[in-house]
Amino acid sequence: MKRLVLETTAPFQGLPELVAYDEGLFEKEGLAVEWNDRDEAGIKTVESLTSTPKAVDPFGSHGKLLEQGKADMYNACEWGNYCRVGDTNVKSRQVGRRAIVTYAAIVVPPHSPVYTPQEMANRAVGVPFYAGTHYLALHLLEGFLTRDVIKLVSAPNGARNRLRMMMDGEIEATTLNEPYLTLAEKKGCRAICSSFFYGTEVASNRVDAETYAAFNRAVREAVRRINANKRAYLHYFLDYHKKRDPEIGTLKVEDLREGRIVVKDPAPIPFVEMQRTFDWLKSWGMLEETASPLDLVNADLQDKAHSAMAFR
Repeated sequence: MKRLVLETTAPFQGLPELVAYDEGLFEKEGLAVEWNDRDEAGIKTVESLTSTPKAVDPFGSHGKLLEQGKADMYNACEWGNYCRVGDTNVKSRQVGRRAIVTYAAIVVPPHSPVYTPQEMANRAVGVPFYAGTHYLALHLLEGFLTRDVIKLVSAPNGARNRLRMMMDGEIEATTLNEPYLTLAEKKGCRAICSSFFYGTEVASNRVDAETYAAFNRAVREAVRRINANKRAYLHYFLDYHKKRDPEIGTLKVEDLREGRIVVKDPAPIPFVEMQRTFDWLKSWGMLEETASPLDLVNADLQDKAHSAMAFR
C-alpha cells in the first residue's frame, strides 16, 4: 500500500474524496489514505477586518500542513491555489482539477436593503481571503459594478463564522457555500448572486504520477456513485458540520438542493483557462512575481497521471 496523507476537507470541496475514503475505493487502488486535520494549522476565528489580501497569509486555511511536511496533497479553489503555489517554500504545484464543482453565493441578511448586485456598491462583503468565495465574489460583482466600488473585507474562514458576523451586523453581506447557504435561506437571508467554481489538487514533490493516477481513479468511481444516487450522499453536508454546529442539526437532507451539488471526473487544467485565470489574478494585483501560469502547475505530472487514469 502506498501511503498518501491528505489535508482534511469539507464536503463542499471534497465530497468525492470523502466517499472514496469511506467506501474503500482508495484501498482498491493500492492507496493507504490518511487525513491530517487542518485545525492543527492554527485556523482560528479572525475578527479583525482588512480590505486587501496582501496582508493575509495565503496558507491560513489550506496548504500550511503541506508546507510543514505534514501532508502530501490538499485541494482548494483554483484561484487561491495559483497564489499558494506562487508562495510555496516546498515547490508544491497544482496537478489537476478536483472532482467537485463548488457552488456558493453572496448573501445578505433579511433586513438588508440590497436586492440586486448593483446595490452592493461600496457595501462591505466579508470574504475569507485566498479561499474560493473571495475570488468568486470579485467575479460576480465585477459583472455589475466597476472595480472601484467593490468593497471586500477579510472575514473568518468557515461559513458558520461569517454567517454569524453578518447576522450580528458586523458585515453587510458575505459568501456562503453548502450547507450554510441553505441555513441562511431558512433564516430569511437572500442570495444576491451565485455561481459554481473549480478547485484544484496541489501536491508536494513526494507525489508521483502513478500515485496521483490511482487517487483519481478512486475519486472517479466515487463520482460515478454520487451521480447515480446523489440524494444518498447529501447527508455528508450535514454530518460533517453538525458535530461542530448544532444549528446545522436542525436541517434535513430534504432541505438541501441536489442541483447545487455537482461532481465530475477529475481532469487536467486546460491551458487556455489557465492563462485566463492567471491574467485575471494579475489584473487584481496578485501573482506579481510570477512570469507564467506554467510556473504554478506540474504539467508533466498532470499529463502523465490523467493519461494513466484514462486507460484504466
